Amino acid sequence: MHHNLSRDKKFYAMDKNNAPAMYVDSGDTVTLEAHDCFTGQITSEDDTSTRLNWDEINPATGPVYVNGLKPGNALKVTIDKIEIGDQGIVVTGPNSGVMGDELTEMTRRILPIDKEKNTVDFDGVEIPVNKMIGVIGVAPENDPVNNGTPGAHGGNMDSIKITEGAVLYLPAFHEGGLFGLGDVHGAMGDGEIGVSGLEVESEVTVKLEVVEDIDISHPLLVNDEGAFMNVSDADLNIAVDQSVKEMIRFLQPYTGKSLDEMAKLMSLTGHTQINQVVDPRKTGRYFVPKFVLDHFDVPLY
Repeated sequence: MHHNLSRDKKFYAMDKNNAPAMYVDSGDTVTLEAHDCFTGQITSEDDTSTRLNWDEINPATGPVYVNGLKPGNALKVTIDKIEIGDQGIVVTGPNSGVMGDELTEMTRRILPIDKEKNTVDFDGVEIPVNKMIGVIGVAPENDPVNNGTPGAHGGNMDSIKITEGAVLYLPAFHEGGLFGLGDVHGAMGDGEIGVSGLEVESEVTVKLEVVEDIDISHPLLVNDEGAFMNVSDADLNIAVDQSVKEMIRFLQPYTGKSLDEMAKLMSLTGHTQINQVVDPRKTGRYFVPKFVLDHFDVPLY
């Protein structure tokens, strides 16, 4: 069955106490409309930061309760389609992003998106559109987590890999999961170093399925390249190291290999990568190519 959910059904923190906006069965698809990360507050390049309500940043649409999803299961999210608006917003400012200590003024640009060429024009630089979802996740295990912060539940992971055709496995901590998404970008580079991608309104269609037999503690993304384990921490070094350890912990039972042999294999084939370095917790991802997964018949596809 297919469902539609309006962007009016929004929330700003992932929380086990959020009332569901919709109930669906495993295998259903949902098209979720989503605001841009500013909830539509920026309408011109002349807007000043003092006009923004910073409590209304990174809205997610939902939450969606998936019938039959239980703690210890995983929620399989297949991203079927991402549709975006005709323009996007990018901002920079003091105390925000990698360059925030050197910037003195909050400024923004509103950039048109050429749907025919699939590009964004930045003063003559034609940037390819790479549609991706910044905020996506379920209710965290314990206290609420604002949508600007990522964690084991997902949240603001800001991965360029969370895009059309990808499959995201999220660990479920509560009945129904309470899934939501938002903060879609029309273009962004790894790191999101300026604190903003090209922030756009969007409609995202996903398929939601209950998976009982995959043991994960952090979000695991799969695409035609391979698998990516995503871990967030205030210390990027810890996030990167833990993404490696979580991937090895996940894969080892399928391989029959000892821990030292797994370390050797991963050193030869895996890749440490970075999602974003600007949120309260930074997110690293560890990538294992598909040929490794195929060799050991890892059941992700």
